[in-house]
Amino acid sequence: MSYQSEYDRSIIDPQGFWLDKTDLIEWVQKPQVALADDMNGIERWYPDGILNTCHNAIDRHVESGRGQQVAIYYDSPVTGTKKTITYSQLQEEVSRFAGGLASLGVSTGDRVVIYMPMVPEAVTAMLACARIGAIHSVVFGGFAPNELASRLSDAAPKVIVTSTCGIEISKVLEYMPIVNEAIGFSEKKPDHVVVLERPQAAFEPTIDRDITWSELMRTAQPVDCVPVSATHPLYILYTSGTTGKPKGVVRDNGGHAVAMCYSMSAVYDMSPGEVFWAASDVGWVVGHSYIVYAPLLFGCSTVLYEGKPVKTPDAGAFWRVVEEYKVKILFSAPTAFRAVRKEDPLGKYYKNYKLGSLKALYLAGERLDPPTYHWLHDLSGLPVVDHWWQTETGWAIASNPRGLESFQPKAGSATMPTPGFMVEILDENGNRASPGEQGSVVVKRPLPPSCLPTVWGNQTRFEDGYLNTYPGYYLSGDGGFIDEEGYVFIMGRTDDVINIAGHRLSTGEMEEIVAAHPSVAECAVIGVADDLKGQLPLGLVVLKDGTTQSNDEVEKELIASVRKSIGAVASFNRAIIVNRLPKTRSGKILRATLRKIADGETYTMPSTIEDPTVLSEIEEYF
Repeated sequence: MSYQSEYDRSIIDPQGFWLDKTDLIEWVQKPQVALADDMNGIERWYPDGILNTCHNAIDRHVESGRGQQVAIYYDSPVTGTKKTITYSQLQEEVSRFAGGLASLGVSTGDRVVIYMPMVPEAVTAMLACARIGAIHSVVFGGFAPNELASRLSDAAPKVIVTSTCGIEISKVLEYMPIVNEAIGFSEKKPDHVVVLERPQAAFEPTIDRDITWSELMRTAQPVDCVPVSATHPLYILYTSGTTGKPKGVVRDNGGHAVAMCYSMSAVYDMSPGEVFWAASDVGWVVGHSYIVYAPLLFGCSTVLYEGKPVKTPDAGAFWRVVEEYKVKILFSAPTAFRAVRKEDPLGKYYKNYKLGSLKALYLAGERLDPPTYHWLHDLSGLPVVDHWWQTETGWAIASNPRGLESFQPKAGSATMPTPGFMVEILDENGNRASPGEQGSVVVKRPLPPSCLPTVWGNQTRFEDGYLNTYPGYYLSGDGGFIDEEGYVFIMGRTDDVINIAGHRLSTGEMEEIVAAHPSVAECAVIGVADDLKGQLPLGLVVLKDGTTQSNDEVEKELIASVRKSIGAVASFNRAIIVNRLPKTRSGKILRATLRKIADGETYTMPSTIEDPTVLSEIEEYF
């Protein structure tokens, strides 16, 4: 089936299209209705369907005779640990831990917060919640106490599942002091805390509250899957909000399971039994969707990696994992590959491994700059797929749908809208933009399955933030354009458009030019306040290792390149060479924080920052 025929039907007849896709999973009660409005007037998928996500991710594969297939390859270079877990072994662990949660009073609809490092027990806890109809909320391990507390207050979990520590390269981060402080801050207190004991850190249990993982599992009895409605929440995943209070993105069970399975074939060209690796973390949506749920729902083997793309032990870490587990598809963030490129610009490590299993590289999480795209493509000779999606959607809004049809890529483009997503570009007045004209990227409703139906406990915030700006559309918050051939270009968040003396210009476009310089490893272009022109662009640039040019030479060449490509109107007159850029733990550059530093404004230390010390380094340049 061609992409165009599949896409056209998904837009013309979304109900029929997605009702057909229900065959991808098993149901307790198969839906007869594809779509209906809920009490808030929001479209909901499969309202009459009943299923269990854990059954679809584990039990059905065991029952079909594939219990001995590997479900999870656990690889932890930071601890020197490797482990292979089959579907049968995973079923045993998950069903017992689900019984353990039930013994602590957790039942359908209760919330469980999971604050864990990248260990198999984190996946077990997620699936155990799904097994009994509890709603899990994974919080990235290492978040500060106040950030964890805000999520506890909002989700009001009955139980927290955590560990004694996480490990960042060689640094041990103790979790229990953070958990204890967060519980003290939180308006809602959990009844119990389940603690996975790791040898790198001990803890003092709180009597009548804390129980170790091993103690719970010692007496736990396995339990069966609990059927739930397709519209019953599977999980809450918090994403940063502009008001400072995190938004709890809600994901339902039925639409999510269908979309995950469909995406594995249509977007990633996978088949059951093959090995898929999303090099991310279970605290982010990529981890939820493509470390845990999609690969297991589809019957693939997934890689759970506790390490970094560099320094665990070197810039060949990713390629070693691909060779060892015969990974077919590797999915990570552009920043991960920029880190590899910075330390190994000639790709020497890549050439040390036998990578015949690898068929494509997928990148998302932030805009894939053309230099990184070209470097990866030239190094590997493989398809390099830039695809665009969000925590709110749970899967790709635009992609090169290699499972349907492979398009000729364009550097800087996420290629075509994924079936189910009617992507449009609107101007400030809500009018459709012409081809090549930049504007707000929106998706026409109804949104396809897996997209958020609400924000946990705050329907008004959901509607005001996503639906009311352009009635009939979902507001992505990203800016971009669609070219004459229908290719989607995402240029960055709409607040990354700066106004220079009345001219609206994209910092993403300038970044593309700066990043193309042969000495530049990565960069950020931000708008800073200017008394005369309102705003001026400023480049913050990290150079490749081994660069022989002086900082002054690089800056002059960057200014000339932007002037040549965009013109003098860009007013790009300054580029600062820095050692590193501040990033979130998922790899996104903290541009909003950089703008505040450059403008001399006070800022709050972002809870998602990977290394807070980088901010003091940046401040010294201003």
